[in-house]
Amino acid sequence: MQGVEAHADEDFLLLSGLQHFLFCRRQWALIHIESQWVDNLLTVEGNLMHEHSHNEALTEKRGDLLITRGMAIFSRKLGVSGKCDVLEFHRNDIGVPIFGWEGFWLPFPVEYKRGEPKENNCDEAQLCGQAMCLEDMLCCEISEGALFYGERRRRTSVVFTKELRAEVEKALKEMHAHYKRGYTPKAKPGKQCNACSLKNICLPSLVKRISAEAYLKEASR
Repeated sequence: MQGVEAHADEDFLLLSGLQHFLFCRRQWALIHIESQWVDNLLTVEGNLMHEHSHNEALTEKRGDLLITRGMAIFSRKLGVSGKCDVLEFHRNDIGVPIFGWEGFWLPFPVEYKRGEPKENNCDEAQLCGQAMCLEDMLCCEISEGALFYGERRRRTSVVFTKELRAEVEKALKEMHAHYKRGYTPKAKPGKQCNACSLKNICLPSLVKRISAEAYLKEASR
């Protein structure tokens, strides 16, 4: 990211959109460009889980572990902002100083998801994006974090590799380009559409039938 110009505040995107974008680019555009949103059971359950994890009143310390919730993060290099579900600080000599606490502390982000691990790495990329924001903010290096899936009730470790970081940067660059243009990608129907709350707005089944251009030509005859 060296040599990359910083994004202006008004150009910032929501970091949470990175997971939407890598899961389905059209879903991201419908939500973040067209402001379309419909809840279903899955989204409601996910929101309830995040409300608990974002409770900033639950900050606590357990020996060499400091736990914060709902910490605001951002990166001018990436042009994104958001919140960490849970951000742990582990006492470590290679960490960073924290006002009000003795010693040095190494950040360890933890993201909560209601279901099970997905077939692609969109959740891992979102978590890596959080780490990259924290690195910009705290001037440190963060090598790993964790995803907590509600169905499994346990953590999955995530290592922030060079490849994952490169994928995050590439995706965010594409997101900024789409947002600037106001561009909504076409639907790519798949089994993932069945669980999407925006299915009735996106209408992916129409993609295989006829294009909008062909429809308009036919209707004008």
